[in-house]
Amino acid sequence: MTLTEAIGIRIKNLLQERGWTQYQLEKRGGVSRSTVNLIVNGHVRSAKLDTLYQIVATFGISLAEFFDDPIFAEVTD
Repeated sequence: MTLTEAIGIRIKNLLQERGWTQYQLEKRGGVSRSTVNLIVNGHVRSAKLDTLYQIVATFGISLAEFFDDPIFAEVTD
């Protein structure tokens, strides 16, 4: 699994945990729905760090908490 895929899965899981849609994430955090959609579905080669930070902050967690997930142990590329 690539890092980009793992990031997308992690965001999907956080959305599910909170019962949020991508639209709600956009409205709460100011990241466009198209950007979130591209990241979640792995259609970008790499997510910009400032965009990822904004998404993570919207969830109310730190970058360290975001990356402290078993999904990232599966990253090989």
